[in-house]
Amino acid sequence: YLNKINHITVCSNAFIYTVCNFCRYFMHNIVVVFFNVCVKYDIINHYRSLNINIFMKRQAKETDKDIKNVFFKYETNEQKLYKIANELLQTEKAYVARLNLLDKVFYAKLIEEARKDTFPMDVVKNIFSNISSIHTFHSQFLLPDLEKRMGEWTATPRIGDILQKLTPFLKMYAEYVKNFDHAMDLLKQWTDRSPPFKAIILEIQRQEACGSLSLQHHMLEPVQRVPRYEMLLKDYLKKLPQDHIDQRDAEKSLEIIAMAATHSNTAIRKTENLKKLLEIYEMLGEEEDIVNPSNELIKEGHILKLAARNTSAMDRYLFLFNNMLLYCVPKFSLVGQKFTVRTRIGIEGMKVMETYNEDYPHTFQVSGKERTLELQASSEQDKESWIKAFQETIHISLQKNETFKSASKDISELGKRAPRWIRDNEVTMCMKCKEPFNAITRRRHHCRACGYVVCWKCSEYKATLEYDGNKMSKVCKDCFCILTGHIDSEEREGKKKGILEIEAGQFSGNSIMCGFLQYCEKNKPWQKVWCVIPQKEALVLYLYRAPQDVKAQSTIPLLGYQVEDSARPTDPPASFRLSQSKSVHSFAAESEDLKQRWLKVIRMAVTGEVPKSPEENHSTEITQEPSSNEHLHVVCIVY
Repeated sequence: YLNKINHITVCSNAFIYTVCNFCRYFMHNIVVVFFNVCVKYDIINHYRSLNINIFMKRQAKETDKDIKNVFFKYETNEQKLYKIANELLQTEKAYVARLNLLDKVFYAKLIEEARKDTFPMDVVKNIFSNISSIHTFHSQFLLPDLEKRMGEWTATPRIGDILQKLTPFLKMYAEYVKNFDHAMDLLKQWTDRSPPFKAIILEIQRQEACGSLSLQHHMLEPVQRVPRYEMLLKDYLKKLPQDHIDQRDAEKSLEIIAMAATHSNTAIRKTENLKKLLEIYEMLGEEEDIVNPSNELIKEGHILKLAARNTSAMDRYLFLFNNMLLYCVPKFSLVGQKFTVRTRIGIEGMKVMETYNEDYPHTFQVSGKERTLELQASSEQDKESWIKAFQETIHISLQKNETFKSASKDISELGKRAPRWIRDNEVTMCMKCKEPFNAITRRRHHCRACGYVVCWKCSEYKATLEYDGNKMSKVCKDCFCILTGHIDSEEREGKKKGILEIEAGQFSGNSIMCGFLQYCEKNKPWQKVWCVIPQKEALVLYLYRAPQDVKAQSTIPLLGYQVEDSARPTDPPASFRLSQSKSVHSFAAESEDLKQRWLKVIRMAVTGEVPKSPEENHSTEITQEPSSNEHLHVVCIVY
């Protein structure tokens, strides 16, 4: 039995050995054949290069940022200039799409509904101002020119000459910016008043083209576009060689566009602030009426509120404005409302002070008429930042409440001295509500405290005046508030003034040139107006009906106008003209000398250069108010 087993084992081993040798020989031959094929067709080198390529791609992905940095470091000036010009083109395309949304969608739909007498058509036109003209210029002129230039960039690498075409049309932006605040007021007013008006806007805002943004957000685009041109041009000029063919045109374009951007800086800051207010309005669930140009956000952020009884800390959020503090509770929501307003505290009468608590560091107290809060900041630096913001806001509010600008009189003198009465012929409108006077329904009255000329509605108040033996005398609304200690809500909140609501007297006393002009628009009767080029806004001509009016009749942005010094046969002597597109203003001075002084100032203003005041003797002669036997005759004809 054992012999049989040994025999089987030996046979098995022999079989296994034979099979192994056969496999080894077979595999050896296969390897040899495969190697010969690889050598013949260069597969090994190809595989090696393939591995190298895969490795390089993997390394490139991992170091993509470093490679880009190296690329940009060695990017040529020509490539950088092309990149800036292309960015201008791409942003212009996006801007035109936004203008199309405003003009052809929002404006068109609202006008269509207004034709059904659902709401006034004038309201829609006043909201959108001259958006159609801006859209037409950019879509039909500027954008096609930029697209054509980028298509032939190799032959003509320049954009300064194209942007120079923009400068005469900056007047359109000045008009849009001036109307913006009024447009926002109208939009809010009619959204609240008219359900069909609101429904159309909400329906359009839900469209994909709106990008989940409100109409107000889209209307900010034209206001922000001119500074965008300025920024791109500055970057373009930095990369432009001094001897480049586009140097002169680009510098000239930047000079004029920068001046226009500077002129609009105040309006731009207001619109940016308004945009932030809209964002906060949405975060508060559209329940708090904070979207007002007079409101300005000072500071916001998370903070802890200490409970009065057990001093437990609760998470809260503060919105500090120039006139109020919103004390909010965070609402855990991914979309929509994020905060609920718990308390609104007015800045007037507010106090802030540091507090000391052993268990809770970095605490301070905010005390207002409505409520007192003990708050805990995240750090000592954060606490100091909040306290500083509160103190500065309170200080500015106190200054505004203590300042009363009325007929250039100090508040302490109000009612103690007889005022200088403003002459009836020096104003054409109420110096308080700005309503125009007429002989029947709105007659002139004088405030016995400040001497302003006001209408009957604004003079229905009475207060005791010390200079008049403490008798009850007729005073205007503002003087009544000061003399009686009553602060009107509009004064307390800092009612916003429009761009035209600047007193002529303030400008005339600090102007480059001012004087009476005869003014005629188309076929309307001639009227005498008081014209001012102020030092603060040296590129704008303000037109008032009288030297003491508190609101301008109109303004003429001088930037971009062409000055023509040649008199036409039908023009009076010493005449000149300002023309821009279809708008032509003709002027005639009393003398050639006076004409040249006006031209000296205007020629600088139309090119974007800030004009200087004329010589002292000339300035005195021009700015003084003509007496009854003096005549400063300047004719202005508008076609």
